[in-house]
Amino acid sequence: MKDPYSVLGLSSGASEEDVKKAYRELARKYHPDNYHENPLADLASEKMKEINEAYDTITKGAASSGYSSGSASSSAGYTGEYAAVRSAINSGDLDYAESMLKGTANRGAEWNFLMGSLYYRRGWLNEAQRYFQLAVQMEPANMEYRQALSRSNTGGSPYRPSGYGTPMNQGCDMCDICSALMCANLCCRCG
Repeated sequence: MKDPYSVLGLSSGASEEDVKKAYRELARKYHPDNYHENPLADLASEKMKEINEAYDTITKGAASSGYSSGSASSSAGYTGEYAAVRSAINSGDLDYAESMLKGTANRGAEWNFLMGSLYYRRGWLNEAQRYFQLAVQMEPANMEYRQALSRSNTGGSPYRPSGYGTPMNQGCDMCDICSALMCANLCCRCG
């Protein structure tokens, strides 16, 4: 593989923010969705794969050397492209998160989990559940994936990054309250 910094058009001493910025710009330019039914689609796909590998190499190297900006995704223990996807989902930048996911060649359990989280945030619950099921099938021991699937089945929030508090919109939602009240009502009638 080429020097990952040169793939991103950077010098080897580039800051983490410069790396992210360069990655985003190149991902927007070479994303395969931009080349739908275009003779350059295969070239764009190969270039996107090279860009993703370069970004992963740089960010994994930064994580192992202890260099980080202290961002939530770094402190939560996630590195590389998936950390950026998690961060984009958390900040509500769903289009950007989706473009990063669709530009990723490795579509394993984490990819399916994040795609499910993305669709869940958009309100596309059937699609979200399908991706969560795939993630659990690929890694049945992963509790984060299992909890997301369980919450998607019951209507709760599927994705809560570790290290975060419970904001009002991610804690007890109205469905939970209604369910509890209905249960209490039934218990009172039975007694």
